[in-house]
Amino acid sequence: MAADSVFRGYSDYAFVGSFTSKERQARGQGITVFRVGPAKVWEPTSVLAGILNPSYLLFDQEKDVLFAAHGDGDFASSYAFDRRTGNLRPLGTARTSALNGVSLALDPSRRFLFVANYSSGSISTLPVAADGMLKDATYVLKLAGPLGPHRVEQSMSHPHHTVIDPSGHFLIVCEKGLDRVFVIAADTGGRLTVRSEAAMRPGAGPRHIAFHPTLPRAFVVNEIDSTVTTLAWDAASGALTPLHVVQTLPPTFFAQNTAGEILVGPDRRSVYISHRGADLIAHCTLSDSGLKVVDWVSAGGRTPRFMAVSPTGDMLFVTNEQSDLIAGFTIDMANGRLNHTMEIPTPSPAVVVFS
Repeated sequence: MAADSVFRGYSDYAFVGSFTSKERQARGQGITVFRVGPAKVWEPTSVLAGILNPSYLLFDQEKDVLFAAHGDGDFASSYAFDRRTGNLRPLGTARTSALNGVSLALDPSRRFLFVANYSSGSISTLPVAADGMLKDATYVLKLAGPLGPHRVEQSMSHPHHTVIDPSGHFLIVCEKGLDRVFVIAADTGGRLTVRSEAAMRPGAGPRHIAFHPTLPRAFVVNEIDSTVTTLAWDAASGALTPLHVVQTLPPTFFAQNTAGEILVGPDRRSVYISHRGADLIAHCTLSDSGLKVVDWVSAGGRTPRFMAVSPTGDMLFVTNEQSDLIAGFTIDMANGRLNHTMEIPTPSPAVVVFS
């Protein structure tokens, strides 16, 4: 399939954050903006270079502001986006009072940005000004509990993903080091309180969570044991209840692997999970009991990290960090299966989000 035919009618932007530091053995520059339009496939419009590991990005559609977490750093940053030119304008940075931000969540009121700090075992609250500028952390919640059994990956608390639940009332945190998923409430001042927690299998290492858009279900990918857990979600009480767990690697795969990202497909029946080591995408379908793996496809490169569905819902994009490319897959809406159709060269990509 010709690339132009795939993208005919697109008029959106994609933001790609990369690893940049020598410690990460990275080749990336910073944040690259691509225009995804009918004239060309992923035409770069601007690059913000010299930024430390902008490895997680979050775009505020209402205010056209891009937020970044910085792997191995102790700060977060924000950028005003000009849709007319495709350029980002730095608004500044703010201290998280913690180390190694790996995920961001924006309060529905847009007054606070929450940062998961992997190397400090904490969640930081950063106030957000009306123009998107960040202020230094005003509150830091330390996450505590019994450590998981893995002597290396679970030697301390490691929050890895934070999202706002579909009701907008709770902050959900996947805690890799504690084998827990925390449900957290924020008051009007941005102070955080743990409301409840759900325990995964010992040594699972919950990494990322995805909520179903219409059903009271959530899906957690567990990094260490490469499984996915289906949970019931009670928005009224703020409780997650594990229901079902399934292995997500092929039965013939015996090498080292760590599971990565998870997302619900546009057909609302499919769930996709990236795997680093096996370098594949597991395609799961939703049944009454939970998820079932129905297919595996190559990720199109090495070390797949984040995934994103195009704004039109017909393509899935995967950042392959060690292959210096983003792989694009068409989605068969009849069955959710993926077909590798294109590649976008970009050094050390970590994350991609759309405007």
